[in-house]
Amino acid sequence: PIRVQVDHYHEFGPEKLTSNVGGYDPLYRSESFNISYNTFYDVGPTKVGVWTAGVGSISVQNAPKSFFHLLEGTLYVNNDVTGEAKRCVAGDTVMLPESWCGHIDVIEPVKKLYTVVE
Repeated sequence: PIRVQVDHYHEFGPEKLTSNVGGYDPLYRSESFNISYNTFYDVGPTKVGVWTAGVGSISVQNAPKSFFHLLEGTLYVNNDVTGEAKRCVAGDTVMLPESWCGHIDVIEPVKKLYTVVE
């Protein structure tokens, strides 16, 4: 059965997140140590969670289809194929298609809610 899940914003604090110490990033498969996350829904091909990153650049190669809503910070989503760059700020929502390749440039530390479908 489908269940309702409520997660409160205070549960997204740094002390509640997993640091990317082991080099596993559920969103972009990045090995950056500047990332923390909490996957609070993981059923079948769908993962939902919160993801944070400090200032820096994160390479993304063959990403799974993903959606995110930026809660805090500023970043650029750069498409390596087209050269297009999009600035994203708190309140923006982004959909990345399956197999997307590019890089995320974090200008101000970010926190976002994400959904990944693999």
